[in-house]
Amino acid sequence: MQKSVRYNEGHALYLSVVARKEGTKRGILSKKSTENSRWNDKYFALYQNVLFYFDNDQSTRPSGIYLLEGCTCERVPAHKGSAVSKETVDKQQHYFLVVFGHDGQKPLELRTEEESDCNKWVEYIQQASYSDIIIEREVLMQKYIHLVQIMETEKVAANQIRTQLEDQDTEIERLKAEIVLLNKDKERMLPCQTNEEEEDPDIKKIKKVQSFMRGWLCRRKWKIIVQDYICSPQAENMRKRNHIVFNMVEAETEYVCQLSVLVNFFLRPLRMAASSKKPPISHDDVSSIFLNSETIMFLHEIFHQGLKARIANWPTLVLADLFDILLPMLNIYQEFVRNHQYSLQVLANCKQNRDFDKLLKQYETNTACEERMLETFLTYPMFQIPRYIITLHELLAHTPHEHVERKSLEFAKSKLEELSKMMHDEVSDTENIRKNLAIERMIVEGCDILLDTSQTFVRQGEYIHNSGSQGFNHLEFKIMVEPPDGPAFSVILLAPSRQEKAGWTSDISQVNTPGDEVPSPK
Repeated sequence: MQKSVRYNEGHALYLSVVARKEGTKRGILSKKSTENSRWNDKYFALYQNVLFYFDNDQSTRPSGIYLLEGCTCERVPAHKGSAVSKETVDKQQHYFLVVFGHDGQKPLELRTEEESDCNKWVEYIQQASYSDIIIEREVLMQKYIHLVQIMETEKVAANQIRTQLEDQDTEIERLKAEIVLLNKDKERMLPCQTNEEEEDPDIKKIKKVQSFMRGWLCRRKWKIIVQDYICSPQAENMRKRNHIVFNMVEAETEYVCQLSVLVNFFLRPLRMAASSKKPPISHDDVSSIFLNSETIMFLHEIFHQGLKARIANWPTLVLADLFDILLPMLNIYQEFVRNHQYSLQVLANCKQNRDFDKLLKQYETNTACEERMLETFLTYPMFQIPRYIITLHELLAHTPHEHVERKSLEFAKSKLEELSKMMHDEVSDTENIRKNLAIERMIVEGCDILLDTSQTFVRQGEYIHNSGSQGFNHLEFKIMVEPPDGPAFSVILLAPSRQEKAGWTSDISQVNTPGDEVPSPK
């Protein structure tokens, strides 16, 4: 006859009390009975890898104990059946199973009313394993042993350094005592020297040679120290960093000159021309072409003056505070970048006027323009923020991690990258709207769907529409249109090449989403 397993009941009751007070997870759960498959509400308490359950939250003696070591816990879908559906009317139940790691024992089926509560129970039961704790303890022990070895090594090195310092202190004391003795001997010799009428010429020559040798040795030692520093990686890194800064100052100087030419030789003269009796251009067109370039010029003149002031204090170079001042004001670039393509279109339209074109060519012949056209000067601000990002990347590559300015420079780089991405997205959206509007104007009766801002421009090109072509079957493709308010019809197009045909059919298939009146290629 098989005997029952003995266990320490007193200690188990003590652990149940601790579980009710300090358990990692406690609460009411519905437990499925193994005898009659009915669900009963029990109070459960999880303590380490032992799960206690009580008849209610006031019971002091547990009704049962589950040992969770080696078990698994997982979520299961809701049960289907008439008996369960009657119990869960107007309630959403969430189930999970505790499966024990051996055959012959049914899994423990539990459920909760809240999904979050169910997830927490599953998580805590999955973590109730001493084997995982032992593995973590072993990892920590290896780290501890490694740190102890490092500490012992550091102790040995510290003792060696301490010994060296003590030896040096002893040597210093010995040298001090020797200097005192030499000074006393010198004082005793002074009366004898004063009595001598003239020093021996040979002694003078010896002293002169000794003085020359001491000076030569001192200069040689200093030269070696300086040469070692010049050849060191730190000095090379500093030279590269300074070179980047000087190039940035030169680039900023050139950029300010370009903005100055744009404003002084184009913008302001054209404003005056727009105010004349026979204006070759209107004030609105001037504003559309040049946008806020004058404000951008003022901003960079201030930034350029700050850079020159920093260079005046070389070799001390502090640049992070300048970028802190510049960053909040760079948002003015958004208007310029967003409307840049439109400004070039306005300029192209204005060039159709002969008077304006003649006046503009006269401005472009100025020696300050260096044979560059107005479009070139209008393009320069588009590349300034990417140029700052590249410069900061190079500057950070040669800036040590412990450098006082590194965090500020990294912050400036991240903000510039965010601004650049934002402007790129805005330019893409603006260009998409303008292209859709241009296509809508080309349609005789108009097209309301293109006026929706959610429409995206994908592709355009020229195709042949003939219904009875022969010998070009490999270039033809058919578009089937099934409008909801009319009969279906088809359109046959002839592509100039196989690649164009494949590109168009692929793009049309991708935008053909359910519910849209979009044709499908065949």
